[in-house]
Amino acid sequence: MSTVTDLVQWGLRGAPLPRRRALALRLGAVLAFLGLWSLASGLVVLLGLFNPIFLAGPWRVLGKVAALAVNGQLWGHVAATLERVAVGFATGAALALGLGLPAGHFRLVRNLLEPIVEILRPVPPLAMLPLFIVWVGIGETSKIAFITYATFFPMFLTTVHAVQHVDPLLLRAATSLGARRARLFFRVVLPAALPEILIGIRLGVALSFFVIVISEFIGAEEGLGYLINDGRNFFLVEQMLGAAIVLGFLGYGGNGLVVLLERRWLRWERPPTS
Repeated sequence: MSTVTDLVQWGLRGAPLPRRRALALRLGAVLAFLGLWSLASGLVVLLGLFNPIFLAGPWRVLGKVAALAVNGQLWGHVAATLERVAVGFATGAALALGLGLPAGHFRLVRNLLEPIVEILRPVPPLAMLPLFIVWVGIGETSKIAFITYATFFPMFLTTVHAVQHVDPLLLRAATSLGARRARLFFRVVLPAALPEILIGIRLGVALSFFVIVISEFIGAEEGLGYLINDGRNFFLVEQMLGAAIVLGFLGYGGNGLVVLLERRWLRWERPPTS
């Protein structure tokens, strides 16, 4: 059986791919993307479709990133962005879990919080950024508040939904064995809800990297969003694309960290892979 047919059969069966094959598949997808990007930028130059400065090739972009890394400029911007993301996401996650767990478990708390959440949730985070700036200025606090606001709602909603939809059979079985309310919550409800809660946390991580760029467009003197905005002002396309790629890698790394925690905490849920 050929490798391609083998991969198709694995996908049709719904079974997880072996780690080496999954890694090779992901690496191949990245190389294919870089190849298509290189081809597109090369065709622009050869055919003169438009000014090639608008579509810099991947190697020129990566070269720009390497140059920024060598001269030390990149690391300060990365550190500033990561610090804002970490504080904003951690604040949003603490609020979402601190309010979502009791809201999912207790109907009284849910009835108190749901109207406020459902009124604020449709308001786009971008609409709140000017208010945060008016309230707390253009410093770090407004940027952290912006990330907190953007990440709170998906994590809160998934936490409430996860706790609400714990299998009633688990609760009845634990109650019949003598589990009291506190023990029932921490030993049964929380572990059963954890998979969906972690999905919400992954959404929160992705959103925090998504909105940090917007917050760093205003009043920031460092950060990857500042690099992108500075590149826009001076038409430095390679710098803009390079900063965006670095941001993407950071987001990918944040998601990967949550996945590692998920595999560690939810070993009982996943079968071992070869």
